[in-house]
Amino acid sequence: MPRRDRPRAVEPTRRTFIKAGGAATAALLVQGGTAAAPHASPALPSNPNTAGALPTRNLGRTGFRVGIFSLGGQSAIEWADNEAIAVAIVERALDLGVNYIDTSSIYGGEARWSERYIGQVMKRRRSEAFLASKTKERTRDGSLRMLERSLKLLNTDHLDLWQLHDIGTNGEVDEVFAKGGAMEALLEAREQKMVRFLGLTGHHRPEPLIAAIRRFPFDAILLALNAADRHHYSFATELLPLAVEKQMGIIGMKVTARGRLLSSWTPPPLDKQRHSWEGVVLAEKPGTIGMRDALSYTLSLPVSTVIVGCDSVTQLEDNVRLARDFTPLSESQMAALVDRAAPCSRQALFFRFFERA
Repeated sequence: MPRRDRPRAVEPTRRTFIKAGGAATAALLVQGGTAAAPHASPALPSNPNTAGALPTRNLGRTGFRVGIFSLGGQSAIEWADNEAIAVAIVERALDLGVNYIDTSSIYGGEARWSERYIGQVMKRRRSEAFLASKTKERTRDGSLRMLERSLKLLNTDHLDLWQLHDIGTNGEVDEVFAKGGAMEALLEAREQKMVRFLGLTGHHRPEPLIAAIRRFPFDAILLALNAADRHHYSFATELLPLAVEKQMGIIGMKVTARGRLLSSWTPPPLDKQRHSWEGVVLAEKPGTIGMRDALSYTLSLPVSTVIVGCDSVTQLEDNVRLARDFTPLSESQMAALVDRAAPCSRQALFFRFFERA
């Protein structure tokens, strides 16, 4: 049986570092920070089911070998009052060898259902999963409050990766790097060993993410990559090569664009889309490729892993099987999928067409 971790009592430490001054942190930001911090015990997570169950890759320079399929904390895992299904998905993912779980402080709304459900499993199986969460706050104090709540809900005293969530404009980059900005929180949390590695995420435009990783040596990036990517504001053209050059852990997301890329997807009625997806490109038709092709396309890029949210244990098992059987696509196969994705590219990249301040 795998070792089960118990969360350590950390409340006094949280209060202490939340109240602490940020002078040393500000100095680190001015100097560009450091590529890595001293890491406290416990050791990196190790899921005993991963070996032989999934191909693994390096998560950048972190020293962690990650399965190529990872569990996203959206879909059923963020639905309200859905504990039985959500917890079963997380449990089964670990049983199948998945060793990376992604969530966020905003998944599931104010109740933060995603962190709650994942936390139910983490209080028993924390040592089996590389656990990542995020802050959408742009200030130091707001982000530290987000982290304090994340740790409590996730039943842990540390995150393996804490990320700036959804950096989409140059203004947001300036905001998080300003005095009192969220980068101070990331550095302080790492110094206090409440987070192990630092990262950022993005869906909207590549340029702000490029600017951010040129300003600071983040350990990882979570970025939207699917077969439609090259048709609008491509992340694969300049951002992905830069992340490879920086030896970052690279996590692909929006592989199916919440189903909008898949030929098996049935678009909801347009009036429901307008209500649920304010300002989003409406989808009148299904996508144009299958799940195997969608997954294979992104995994054939130089990513460490992909995260996919699942609606059921059956869907999870199907996706893990596809990842286990993955073989890299040729350049001509990749190009063919890009062409096939063209007719549904706007709906498959809906997140790149939001109006951003």
